Amino acid sequence: MKKTNKLLSLRRSLSQLWHLRLVQTFIPDTLYLRIQYKNFMGKKLNLKDPKSFNEKLQWLKINDRNPFYTNLVDKYEVRKYIEKTIGSEYLIPILGVYNRFDEIDFATLPDKFVLKCTHDSGGLVICKDKSTFDIESARRKINKCLRRNYYFNHREWPYKNIKPRILCEKFMVDESGTELKDYKFMCFNGDVKCSFVCLNRNSDKGLNVDFYDMEWNPIPVERHYPSSGTAIPKPKNFDKMVSYSRKLSKNIPFIRVDFYETNGQLYFGELTLYPGSGLEEFSPESYDELLGSWINLPIGR
Repeated sequence: MKKTNKLLSLRRSLSQLWHLRLVQTFIPDTLYLRIQYKNFMGKKLNLKDPKSFNEKLQWLKINDRNPFYTNLVDKYEVRKYIEKTIGSEYLIPILGVYNRFDEIDFATLPDKFVLKCTHDSGGLVICKDKSTFDIESARRKINKCLRRNYYFNHREWPYKNIKPRILCEKFMVDESGTELKDYKFMCFNGDVKCSFVCLNRNSDKGLNVDFYDMEWNPIPVERHYPSSGTAIPKPKNFDKMVSYSRKLSKNIPFIRVDFYETNGQLYFGELTLYPGSGLEEFSPESYDELLGSWINLPIGR
């Protein structure tokens, strides 16, 4: 009993100090994920016999450590995999790659462009008008992102050893003229089971996420973000997206493959091994179990 009380006291203390990088750095991955899962999901993490989608993503973080995964989540290095697997014509054009912000020569860039860090999620700056672009604000955000190791946030280990760089890409919009819709395909060892669309990122309402089955019928489920309540037209390149998702996800227990579509042209977005880091709730919760049943964990676990 005393040992149990001490463990509970330790977990409470760690939860209170969660924001301290020193604490995050020295906690072993398994204990860290157990505490974080409890904090985010409100329930105990089952790693011995995981059933749900979110639980299995935590298990994969700890147990499925293929070194190649680092190349898949590096926003620059993944381009080599895309070029080799489906073709370079599906890559968004690059305007530059930099090790430091001060290497960027803004005078040579077009009026619109996108800056993103290669080693994290969220290190993104969009320039829609260079004449009003706040370079100092962009410098502060990008430099802050360059200094952090994204691995420590949720123990997504493939990010741990990525070389931090800055990628400058061509600014892209779809038929709306304001943003790109993300078409995201949930892939299970080369089998695409469902997809969802992210839209309204830049609206006052906030992000919406709409799920669809493989016949492009809406699925009555939400994951952390509300659905839009609007029927999204099936993308013209849907069949090609599915085919390429199968190729890109072959022999990987789970990975999400993202695409964009603009003016009828298909472009690759990114590959994600742990959507929402396995810490986003489903409503209804039964879909957490359903998607979890689609992940076959590696033999010998």
